[in-house]
Amino acid sequence: MTINDENRLFPAESSVRKIARELYETIADLPIISPHGHCDPRWFAENERFPDPAQLIVVPDHYVFRMLVSQGVSMADLGVPSADGAPVEQDPRKIWRRFAENFHLFRGTPSAMWLDHSFEHVFGLTERLTADNADAYYDHIDSKLADEAFRPRALFERFNIEVLSTTESALDDLKWHKMIAGSDWNGRVVTTYRPDSVVDPEFEGFAENVAAFGELTGEDTTSWEGYLNAHRARRAFFMEHGATASDHGHATARTENFSKSQAAELFEKALAGNCTPQEADAFRGHMLTEMARMSVEDGLVMQIHPGSYRNHSKPVFDGFGRDKGFDIPTQTEYVKALKPMLDAVGMEPSLAVILFTLDESTYGRELAPLAGAYPSLKLGPPWWFFDSNEGIRRFREATTETCGFYNTAGFNDDTRAFCSIPARHDVARRSDCAYLATLVSTGRLNMAEASEVAIDLTYRLAKQAYRL
Repeated sequence: MTINDENRLFPAESSVRKIARELYETIADLPIISPHGHCDPRWFAENERFPDPAQLIVVPDHYVFRMLVSQGVSMADLGVPSADGAPVEQDPRKIWRRFAENFHLFRGTPSAMWLDHSFEHVFGLTERLTADNADAYYDHIDSKLADEAFRPRALFERFNIEVLSTTESALDDLKWHKMIAGSDWNGRVVTTYRPDSVVDPEFEGFAENVAAFGELTGEDTTSWEGYLNAHRARRAFFMEHGATASDHGHATARTENFSKSQAAELFEKALAGNCTPQEADAFRGHMLTEMARMSVEDGLVMQIHPGSYRNHSKPVFDGFGRDKGFDIPTQTEYVKALKPMLDAVGMEPSLAVILFTLDESTYGRELAPLAGAYPSLKLGPPWWFFDSNEGIRRFREATTETCGFYNTAGFNDDTRAFCSIPARHDVARRSDCAYLATLVSTGRLNMAEASEVAIDLTYRLAKQAYRL
């Protein structure tokens, strides 16, 4: 018995399914390029066993616990660490049982596919998880985690990951990346420069963060020029540790191109904590343009992840901190928002910008036309709530006719859940092959072209887009 149908996500019509299956077989075993995500580099630096099944699969994955929370299970009962020191469940077996008792809640979601794929292909479990077999599941996975073959580095190699990018704050010392580089392991784990904490005036502790930024770089970050130089220094430091990209998680896609005096004045207000919400957004927008200028200079690929109302629940944010499943998609505008940055540097041959969205309505109307015109722009894959079979299909249908396949950036898994990486990439590969099969069956591609595109979407485009 297997949990997963070998033809899952392929078209129901038999002749089209046959094409999809043939395409998939040519790319199923290609190496994984994971150019953007949030795995902990410490796992690979120390290479210690994962603590237990709950800490591996439930506690770090906001896709998992947000569904349970939506049905009334508390974060504390799921062992999610509190930010305010309040006690949370410490018994991993109890956490696992709560997860198993509620596993039916994931039916029909991509999380169910990722979890079932991980259970079957990573741990060899072929019965679906239920309340009745929760303890047997737990014991089986826990025994596997005690084996050297299930240490982080061994799984990295078994998953056939060619390169994995993590994401670190501009203030991070990158000690785990240094440890990886100094080890005798050949796995490629690189960092990504994420400057939100020193770019967003509404980020908690912004002024203190900027002061620490100055201490790290030896620059006077109370001055505008010193502040920009500190970014250049940290970007260079991150590049020394393998970074090929920066990442910017702003509330909107707004960009600005202020004069130096205007930018300096706004920066002073931000440091003093006197920015209005509109001024804070304007400062973030100007900093996207400054980051783009720096990308022209140093070659870091720029990722823009706008359109999330972050930390929507104040009680959850106060009690548990950031990234706890309460980042909610919002309507996002790109054409006017990006124009100041694109007017400044959008035609520079060395600039590479990958645009993401949580607002699917913008795919055909704004994003595909922009990427289909500006040589600096590529479209990132469906992200968060849309990194699913239907989300990937809608993305391809909405964008391919306008900007083609080659103005997109392949696939990235954007996950903290390490064991879900091969599962997520498998979904993307199957979904893309299903779409390509429809193009072949309707005479829009021949089989040779579709096979080449399948390889590009799976492997080549991500390597090229992220300069890996």
